[in-house]
Amino acid sequence: MEVLDRARGAAGGGLLVFDLDSTVFDNRPRQARIVREYGAEHGVSALTRCLPLHFNSGWALKGPALACGLSEGEYEHHARALKRFWGERFFTSAYCQDDIEVVGAPRFLHAAVGTKVQVLYVTGRHEEMRAGTERCLAKCGMPLPAQATGVSLLMKPTLAEDDDAYKRDTHQLLAKRGTLLAAFDNEPTHVNDYAVSFPQAMAVHLATDHSGREVALHPRVVSIPHFAW
Repeated sequence: MEVLDRARGAAGGGLLVFDLDSTVFDNRPRQARIVREYGAEHGVSALTRCLPLHFNSGWALKGPALACGLSEGEYEHHARALKRFWGERFFTSAYCQDDIEVVGAPRFLHAAVGTKVQVLYVTGRHEEMRAGTERCLAKCGMPLPAQATGVSLLMKPTLAEDDDAYKRDTHQLLAKRGTLLAAFDNEPTHVNDYAVSFPQAMAVHLATDHSGREVALHPRVVSIPHFAW
């Protein structure tokens, strides 16, 4: 892959940046678990059968609920409570450990570390999720944050902080740490921001799922389905 060639050519200099959710991690198992638990606690048997495959159209809960067998009316009846239940669990260390790897991500990340460039996970997750995030990195066989290997994990200070603003704020930090060679993110807004802020870098979009905002990709952005090569 061209990104790894660039990293090898950097002779130990430069940065590679990776988002986590829906970029190197597939969080559909986490999503499905939350829906199943809601179904079990609220006596909605259809939702107890929720599977990761029901989240193939994005993060919204309505599609998976209907795919599990709820009617439109039943979903509307539960929508507010289900969203609240989801919000109380999704952004936690305990639940993010259910995530699995996006195809090829562990191998690609280790190859990136092997080039000796700095590898940075830049995520919208907040600091309270650090422990669960690191456990999931280990579970999936991905490089762990360690000064000796040049791997870092940058997280929002708090859950309340806006993801878009936080990601943009990290651009200044990245510029101080070295030359950005490539950035990978599933959110069109975020990968577009990398394309604009770092014209020398490759901006790579993971065509997995995202928040659902209708944002066209910047012309410089390359889109890939996974990391297998």
